[in-house]
Amino acid sequence: MTLPPAFRSSGDLLADRRYDYAMAAKSDGDLVAAADLFQQALEIAPRWVAGWFALGEVEAARGETAAAEAALGEALALDPADALGARLLLARLGRADAQEAMSEAYIRTLYDDYAPRFEKALREGLSYRAPEILRDAVLAACGTLGREPTFSRMLDLGCGTGLAGPVFAPLTAAIDGVDLSPRMVDLARQKGVYRSLAVGDLMAFLAGEPERSADLVLAADVLIYVADLGPVFAGAARVLRPGGLLAFTVEAHDGEGLMLHASLRYAHGRDLIEAGLAAAGLALLALESVVLRTEAASPVAGWAVVAAKDR
Repeated sequence: MTLPPAFRSSGDLLADRRYDYAMAAKSDGDLVAAADLFQQALEIAPRWVAGWFALGEVEAARGETAAAEAALGEALALDPADALGARLLLARLGRADAQEAMSEAYIRTLYDDYAPRFEKALREGLSYRAPEILRDAVLAACGTLGREPTFSRMLDLGCGTGLAGPVFAPLTAAIDGVDLSPRMVDLARQKGVYRSLAVGDLMAFLAGEPERSADLVLAADVLIYVADLGPVFAGAARVLRPGGLLAFTVEAHDGEGLMLHASLRYAHGRDLIEAGLAAAGLALLALESVVLRTEAASPVAGWAVVAAKDR
């Protein structure tokens, strides 16, 4: 993991050097040396969250589960908000509940640090096109319903830097967005296509919106950080007008239920999506297998989903 600025130094030059040597050893594949060097760094700076987290990563990578659990436990004790994602690694090791592992602090820290290079990395490096995939899915759904593909108000959940805004602006009179990362929201504001932007949790945002106040709710690649989709679907159904659409992407896997990938993102089985939408009173219009982006030259499989509120 690339450390965000607040975690990049222990405050002690010798510890920082040991950490750098450890990271070089890890990069070379010498995990035993890396673990030893991280331990040396922590002897100098025993309250360094990033040092414990990095040691946990290396111990996990070399199959030392107990040592990894101990190191990650130290990281959590020092940072209960879990900005580095120690609980997610513990969940991957089977030592924490995957459904409860994702913290707001982790997502916010990750994307505040990622914000300046986010769009270039996604568009140029990862061939990301979820907004366009969802636009095409929404247009097709409108054709199926025999309605015009125009909307009076769209809510963009997890708007990030606003990549979906310009894609949907020609279809939508007003777009309001929300994201956990203040730095991402600052960049979205510069697009000039959002009527309003809020910094916060998408569930709290939905709960604060009036009933039947939107006719399109969009969630492009944000639900990969949400384990239980049911409350999101219910919140979207509450704010949608009759005939309104919910459109979203999630990462996919071949089986049923929830999976936490090594990338520390959730993948959802088709069964979870169908059951969650039905429970929320949303009619499934489209559930298509798509490629969301590429990582390490491999396609990342996902679902592009459109559902409608009947009444």
